[in-house]
Amino acid sequence: MAMYLAEFLGTLILILLGDGVVANVVLKKNKGEGSDWIVIATGWGLAVAMGVYVTGWVSGAHINPAVTVALAAIGDFSWDLVPGYIAAQMLGAFCGAVLVYLAYKKHFDATEDKNSKLGVFCTAPEIRNMKWNVITEIIGTAMLVIGVLGIGHGNNNMGALGALVTGFLVWSIGLSLGGPTGYAINPARDLGPRIAHALLPIKDKRDSDWGYALVPVVAPIIGGILGGFIYKFFLNMWI
Repeated sequence: MAMYLAEFLGTLILILLGDGVVANVVLKKNKGEGSDWIVIATGWGLAVAMGVYVTGWVSGAHINPAVTVALAAIGDFSWDLVPGYIAAQMLGAFCGAVLVYLAYKKHFDATEDKNSKLGVFCTAPEIRNMKWNVITEIIGTAMLVIGVLGIGHGNNNMGALGALVTGFLVWSIGLSLGGPTGYAINPARDLGPRIAHALLPIKDKRDSDWGYALVPVVAPIIGGILGGFIYKFFLNMWI
């Protein structure tokens, strides 16, 4: 139960700070209104680092179903814990998104752009082509898992710095691969807040774009598993 609670809290922190930076940039009458992509990517990277620092020592701070499934697939995590981890991550993501809404309630009210309101909660592609959107998310999530496994390898002796470097990893993915789809690379990060958007009484909101919702759920799982096996393949060749 302690591990599940840690995954809940870690994912809540991730979404509170991650969706929060998007809200600060895209909603009207904010201090950060009009900031650019690097602000959003930096905010998400730091959000990951904070989530990992707070809960990593309890649960490993997967805070991402794609990471959880990937670790289980390569034999580094028990399949018995996977359902509980994913449930905790999804609930944490939902609650984090609700907190962002409460923090920015008046700014949601002041914003007329319905796509911007949705964009606070979940991702959307710049060019909608499901096949290529899936490929982008697979590549990004594979890189995430390869990076996480590499950072965490004992030979790197990262210790407490591992959480910060993981944040740099997510920052790098956002800057380098985030443009086409907004780099969900995490099913909970997208689906939990998307459900929150659907349920919350947001003024003049649009639909929650359920036609795209499977892409940031399914593709990261595929990418995470591929990334795990790619890393294991090279690791077995090196040692």
